[in-house]
Amino acid sequence: MKDKIHRSSHKLIADINVTPLVDVSLVLLIIFMITAPMMQRGIEIQLPQESAKKVSLSNATVISIKKNKKIYLGDEIITLDKLEEKIKYLYNKERVREVFLRADKSLPYGFVISAMAKVKKAGIQRLGMVTEFIE
Repeated sequence: MKDKIHRSSHKLIADINVTPLVDVSLVLLIIFMITAPMMQRGIEIQLPQESAKKVSLSNATVISIKKNKKIYLGDEIITLDKLEEKIKYLYNKERVREVFLRADKSLPYGFVISAMAKVKKAGIQRLGMVTEFIE
């Protein structure tokens, strides 16, 4: 009877060990909670303050102009000369019909008007001005 295989008295456990899953999920949740606000920042601009109603810019086409006169279309830096061309492309190819303009409050009035004129020449009929909401 030496040929008999000695079997251990331990039984296999068929349960799923969820502790590592919970640990990984919590770590991912913490990473997401820390990085999500950083992704929302965008271009730093000091907007004029007004008590107008809030507008959601999450899926909108946004032009931002910093106080050093750098123009951003979304996250891309463009020149004032190329602004009309880029907006025309968005108007014709991607069917953009509404644009929001975020301009630093210290910019010269004439520069902001020049940017607005380029947007209007590109065919956009709805141009919204973004301000910082105060209560």
